[in-house]
Amino acid sequence: MQLDLIPGGFILSIDGREILRHTEAAPALFVGHGEERMDMYRGNFEIEDYVVERTALTSVEISGNRIEFAVARWLPARFALTIKGNHVLTESLDASINRVWIRIAAEADEHVWGGGEQMSYFDMRGRKFPLWTSEPGVGRDKTTEITFKSDVTGKAGGDYYNTNYPQPTYISSRKYALHVETTAYSVFDFRRDGFHEIEVWAVPQRLEFFAASTFADLVGQLSLRFGRQPELPEWVYGGAILGLKDGENSFTRMQKMRDAGVKVSGLWCEDWVGLRHTSFGARLFWDWQANESRYPKLKEKIAALNAEGIRFLGYVNPYLCVDGPLFPIADAKGYFAKDEQGKTALVDFGEFDCGVVDFTNPQSADWFAEEVIGKNMLDYGLSGWMADFGEYLPIDVKLANGIDAKLMHNAWPTLWAKVNAKAVESRGKTGDALFFMRAGFTGVQAYCPLLWGGDQSVDFTRHDGLVTVICGALSSGLLGNAYHHSDIGGYTSLFGNVRTPELIMRWAEMAAFTAVMRSHEGNRPRDNLQIDQDPQVLTHFARMTAIYVHLAPYLKSLSAEAAKTGLPVQRPLFLHHEDDRDTYAIQDAYLYGRDLLVAPVWQAAETTRTIYLPKGESWVHVWTGEAHAGGETATIPAPLGQPAVFYRKGTSYQALFDGLRDL
Repeated sequence: MQLDLIPGGFILSIDGREILRHTEAAPALFVGHGEERMDMYRGNFEIEDYVVERTALTSVEISGNRIEFAVARWLPARFALTIKGNHVLTESLDASINRVWIRIAAEADEHVWGGGEQMSYFDMRGRKFPLWTSEPGVGRDKTTEITFKSDVTGKAGGDYYNTNYPQPTYISSRKYALHVETTAYSVFDFRRDGFHEIEVWAVPQRLEFFAASTFADLVGQLSLRFGRQPELPEWVYGGAILGLKDGENSFTRMQKMRDAGVKVSGLWCEDWVGLRHTSFGARLFWDWQANESRYPKLKEKIAALNAEGIRFLGYVNPYLCVDGPLFPIADAKGYFAKDEQGKTALVDFGEFDCGVVDFTNPQSADWFAEEVIGKNMLDYGLSGWMADFGEYLPIDVKLANGIDAKLMHNAWPTLWAKVNAKAVESRGKTGDALFFMRAGFTGVQAYCPLLWGGDQSVDFTRHDGLVTVICGALSSGLLGNAYHHSDIGGYTSLFGNVRTPELIMRWAEMAAFTAVMRSHEGNRPRDNLQIDQDPQVLTHFARMTAIYVHLAPYLKSLSAEAAKTGLPVQRPLFLHHEDDRDTYAIQDAYLYGRDLLVAPVWQAAETTRTIYLPKGESWVHVWTGEAHAGGETATIPAPLGQPAVFYRKGTSYQALFDGLRDL
């Protein structure tokens, strides 16, 4: 980084890109004090701030690589920045400061991506994004009826910025990236032409800057910084992971689907721990051990599946229900977070209460990794699981490490991922056992081998339906998360909103061109169509699994590339076409590796797909073999079973891709 003095201030640059420009007339730094109000209701938050003070620090004193800021030259400095390599270390010189605003230099035509896993807007420019892990909300669009009803009944409607996985990191079209090292609530505001404003409700540890000559190199740098995932397990390439929660009948239904031609790599039964019934629907019994009343002789059946090349997966989260046998064990050992009175804190998860296992206590984390995941799951025979939640840490509990829960809340998903990864590593299963998470924050990449997109509604809606999964994959992929997938058919069914055959089929078409295919029965299985209940849907799904298996050699190459370079499996078009700015805002299509361009149909009753094809290539439509010139917008027939997919002419995988027409 380079620091240059200018009249009344300075310019800080990285590789020739201006990052900070400060003058007395246009200061780059503001500090102050705020009094926040945070209310949590079942993972949904109401957050507001009363800003007591926001003061521009206009005067600077520069000594070597240290910059001290004051309100005026004759007043004492209140804040300092120290440049160390490509990092800017921050230091408060005033104990009253708990709010910091930093303005990063911007250009009017700049694009910005990242922010963790963003579900509504891939290009973040022009909008404001609070970064706080939470339930994403149902509907996520304040103009819709389902969002209104969700807000009224459970404060659960959400908005465009709500996400299970926020991260204070972004990539700029100027080919630099910024990461803010903090776990505090923060806000990235990209609404101004001349600057981006970063707001943090604490003094951040530092700002980290990265720069590169290509977007691919920049993504590689970020993946090294945050961690890279191992290659996908070999068993995954065998087909779809079938999500069934029907007790012993799950095995019968799986066989019926196999007999219909469905390629199966795994059977995922969330209800392996048993069920409880609530007004939301059938919920799992949150005590993490096999329920052999619901699944008789499960261990033997898992062994039999393994012999056929099919793995069994389950479910776990970081809470223990008060009416389960594990709760009193953990409670007696003091492994739960505490309330204000020093007693075990209990959280209402919707008609049942749970304790929060305190992962800031090393003994608690080790116990959960060894006794719960290690012995009850891995030793029992499970090859994977949904590692759910992580975004629910209450902000009023007392933790073993003594840090305010408001500062640990965002960090919690990463601690949860670390517990799962430690259990897997302890059994020598890294790269074979596959757990997947929806919650995340900085550093989750180093522990979690696979993201899933969370709980989309069972519909085609713009802010909570099928299309949001693409946005989530692209935004998180730029920050080092190589593998992303989703619940085929969506999950959340409320207020009469149910799946259609078309939705399941369109979702399966997209999933065939992602790292992992996995189905889900949803929160209300009996109210919603299931894959094995409709002959047309079942036949279509079988063909999509055949496509996924057919593409396994290509996906394996992408997995190896991800482990080596950090490039994600699903990529924004601009990642390999950075000179074509028409690709910068596209969020409803993606590159599957470098050589395939996938544009899923994401709106109901659509039988064509209009897509922009990047310049500099000739693109071949997979289903017809027809070539299209790059730099053009094409409208392509996309009937059920033929999503708009193109390959790059000249690819070494042409024969493999042409073989899709025979399936």
